[in-house]
Amino acid sequence: QVQLVESGGGSVQPGGSLRLSCAASGLTLDYYAIGWFRQAPGKQREGVSCISSSGSTTSYADSVKGRFAISRDNAKNTVYLQMNSLKPADTGIYYCAATPGPSCPKEFMDYGLTTLGYWGQGTQVTVSS
Repeated sequence: QVQLVESGGGSVQPGGSLRLSCAASGLTLDYYAIGWFRQAPGKQREGVSCISSSGSTTSYADSVKGRFAISRDNAKNTVYLQMNSLKPADTGIYYCAATPGPSCPKEFMDYGLTTLGYWGQGTQVTVSS
C-alpha cells in the first residue's frame, strides 16, 4: 500500500521555524517530483514548493521565497520543507504530493494536478502569537 505521511507540524509563534517531513512507503520517491501544498481555512489549496526527482531543481511560491527550503533524501525516501520566519499567513494544513516524472509540471505546482500521483493526509501548521 502506497502512503505519504507528513509530520512536523505544530503551533509556533511568528518568526519561528518548523521542519516538515514527508515520508513515503510502498513507492520509491526517486522517480517522483514532490510538491508541498497548503490550505488555509476558507481558502483554496495553493502550491508552496516543489522539488525535482533528483533534487537538482526547486521552485517556490512567491509568498515563501527566501523563507522556506525544500530538500529530499532519496536514500531515506523522505522530502523535507524547512520553514523559517513563519507568519500568521502561513497557517494551514500542509500536504505533500508525489507526481511521477523528473520535473515539477506547472499544472502540478499551480493546481496540484497529477496523473498516477499520490497525496498525504496533511499536517497542521499554526502560526500565532
